[in-house]
Amino acid sequence: MWRCMGDVFAETPHDSDRDLDASVFEPERSLIAVDGEDIVATAGIFSRELTVPGAIVPMAGVTFVAVAPTHRRRGLLTQMITRQLNELHQNQGEAVAALWASESAIYQRFGYGNAAPRAALTGATRETAFRPEVDLGTGRVRRLDEDKVRPHARAVYDALRPHTVGWLDRTDIWWARRHYDPEHWRDGATEQRYLVHEDSDGQVTGWASYRIKGDFGQTGPNGMVQILDLGATTPSAYAVLWRFLLDHDLVRRFRRRMCSLDEPLQHLVQNPRAVETELSDGLWVRLVDVARALAARRYSTEIDVVFDVADVACPWNTGRWRLAAGPDGAQCSATTDPADLQLTSTELGAAYLGGPSLTPLARAGRVRELTPGALQRAATAFGWHTAPWCPEVF
Repeated sequence: MWRCMGDVFAETPHDSDRDLDASVFEPERSLIAVDGEDIVATAGIFSRELTVPGAIVPMAGVTFVAVAPTHRRRGLLTQMITRQLNELHQNQGEAVAALWASESAIYQRFGYGNAAPRAALTGATRETAFRPEVDLGTGRVRRLDEDKVRPHARAVYDALRPHTVGWLDRTDIWWARRHYDPEHWRDGATEQRYLVHEDSDGQVTGWASYRIKGDFGQTGPNGMVQILDLGATTPSAYAVLWRFLLDHDLVRRFRRRMCSLDEPLQHLVQNPRAVETELSDGLWVRLVDVARALAARRYSTEIDVVFDVADVACPWNTGRWRLAAGPDGAQCSATTDPADLQLTSTELGAAYLGGPSLTPLARAGRVRELTPGALQRAATAFGWHTAPWCPEVF
């Protein structure tokens, strides 16, 4: 299996990498295709939890998807993904599946939508002066070793997770995976380093992990700080942690590869152009069971709408579904009433976390409004007060 994965992703996994994958591997939820004695395709699922608007739901985290170069273009990926979806439906498993795509064009045909786009932030640290009214408080930053920082980081993460759409649960084994730090992953940078922010009462209100990639040029130091994780329960803790990282000695550039589209850093700096933003797809979401999935989340406004859904990969979802929902709850059931909106499961997946709106999808011709005003009402109800984002590739 590991050889197949290595061949596909052009990697040579170390023993410690295989041990790490084995620690979270769920063999009972995994598929392999064999040709004689050779494993030629794989697909797996992690049993995770996903924060959605107003709730936390079980999530089938699709992973380890690979087809050996010797067996490509034979339909193996289609067979594996289709079997995963069928088994989830037949076993009344998770109503929501999600994945990170190595190639973003692949999974839309299986009903996955780009539900949590991500931003990568970079810039010159010397251009990141904060606005004068930014409150840095009276707390302090401490550097801790990994074993000391983990309980603090976990406490902050667990406080933020119920309200941060797109975040996943992190058990001990997933924290260990997050902090896994072999030298061959560092690309010349330092080991992971860890910070906490303590307020004036000594309470930890934020944490960060980062690396420094040192460099010296003709004019002097030209290092880069790479921010891996950062979370805070107060605005001042968030600002102080960023300020510490941006002011690090011998550093001239910063990069945070995984951010939300509404990352607050962009509103802390005096010069917005100092924060360069690169957008990309992020977490792809699939509604395996439309009725259960739509009923599981909450909605920004009251909505009563009938969707006409087309779903080739999960035909049990094809048909009309009435969603009666609002901030306090939701119900979704099959109906024969006339439809208000027509779309596919891919568009529902994209809109599920409240990020990409149904409105631009309609403008792109991917959602059809059948009842005047239904698009605006549905787009408003599906939207959420924060942009969804997932900081964790799995």
